[in-house]
This record gives sequence, C-alpha cells and structure tokens, in this order.
Amino acid sequence: MSARLAPDPALRAMDLRDLDAVMALEARIYGFPWTRGNFIDSLAAGYLAEVLVAPEAGIVGYFVAMPGADEMHLLNLSVAPEWQGRGLGRSMLDALEAHCRTRRMATLWLEVRAGNERARALYRRRGFVEVGQRRGYYPAPRASREDAIVMRAELDPGTRDGLD
Repeated sequence: MSARLAPDPALRAMDLRDLDAVMALEARIYGFPWTRGNFIDSLAAGYLAEVLVAPEAGIVGYFVAMPGADEMHLLNLSVAPEWQGRGLGRSMLDALEAHCRTRRMATLWLEVRAGNERARALYRRRGFVEVGQRRGYYPAPRASREDAIVMRAELDPGTRDGLD
C-alpha cells in the first residue's frame, strides 16, 4: 500500500485579493491584529509580502518585511494555530533570508513580544541574537503595553549570479 502525501504549502507574493483571508487569520492569531490598512500600506510601499498557501486549506501563513539599504526588517510572520509546529515558520524564514541574500542584505531585524518565548526560541535557533528592548512597544490587555525584544541576524549575503 502506498501513502499519498498532501503537497506542502507553498509561498507566493501577497496581493490585495489575499487580504480577506489574511485578515481573518490575523484576527485568529493576535489579540491586537494588524489592520487592513497596515497590510494595504505595506503592499503599496513595495514591502516584501508573501502568503503560504496549502492546497487543501488556503492561506495558512504569511510574512511582511521592509527592505532597507542593506538590511531587511521583518514586520510580521504568522502561521495559523492549527498549522504551527510543522516547520512552516522556519520555511518562511528560509525564504526571507534567501530574498535578503539575493538583494545582498547583510542584516535581518525584527521585534518580538517579550512574552512570546516560542517565537524567541525559534529566532534564537535561527541565529538571531537579542540586541535591545523597546519598552511598551506592543498593546496588551487592560490598556497596558508589552515590551518588544529587538533581535538581529547577521547574514552572509554571498555572491549573486557568479559576480565578484
């Protein structure tokens, strides 16, 4: 007997047609989700934005990152709760790092909630180091705020197209 495995989710560029599904997922994941305007502004600004699509389930993850001169800033990386623990966050980080190397970007930055130990552990395993803290960066329940941990990964931009 042979088992047939479902195809792995695949990344593709996010566009405006994806926003209903992205917003629904964002609202399920976060107590303080990004607004539709945050996503629209990111797309309009030309930020790197990709969705992770599973053939049987639709959009199960996404990321948005802001390019700079020689660095990238990860703004949002999310995986549907029922799809977490399958390596999809790592896969999206792999794709983002590949984009960085193609663009010869040496550094990848991000902020993560101080209380999100699962994400912090993933980023540490991926070579990110904690380099700072932003006090009161994120909204939190009961009109309070939560600190963000600033993390950085130094990337080897390598060479592109055999140049250098």
